[in-house]
Amino acid sequence: MDLDQALGLIAEVPDFPEPGVLFRDLSPLFAHAAGFAAVTDALAGTLDPGVELLAGVEARGFLLAAAVGYARGLGVVLVRKPGKLPSVAGRVDYALEYGTASVELPAGIVRPGQRIAVLDDVLATGGTVAATGKLLEDAGAVVTGVSVVLELAGLGGRAVLGGRPVHSLQSC
Repeated sequence: MDLDQALGLIAEVPDFPEPGVLFRDLSPLFAHAAGFAAVTDALAGTLDPGVELLAGVEARGFLLAAAVGYARGLGVVLVRKPGKLPSVAGRVDYALEYGTASVELPAGIVRPGQRIAVLDDVLATGGTVAATGKLLEDAGAVVTGVSVVLELAGLGGRAVLGGRPVHSLQSC
């Protein structure tokens, strides 16, 4: 399956989670073996050659980072929501459209100077990915780039990422 066919598996759900929102559901893509493989290979191709570790953002970023990590022979650090880790190296709080959220980094995983790429499913407003980048950089890592399956360009997520390279397989 080619990448365009794979990306065509993404479902559009109107008026979810509220009226006027067009939700992009990657579940059909994840459930299709050939489609998931095509996306995994394409994301693996976006990585900086010097990357040493992948950061997967909870929760769908975990799936993508694990698959790409396997394909490229790289390990994965899981950036979690609060309360999920027994030992926390750092926490970053960030604003959402309605309220706030936080992400945490497990202790003892990231080394200073380590080159890390961030993987997630969708780049929308950029808050979660920006917080993840800050969390990794606060731990001394170098964020080599951000790779996502889908970018909702109209929401301006790139603008809040501090000039970090962004690779999206599809932009809408």
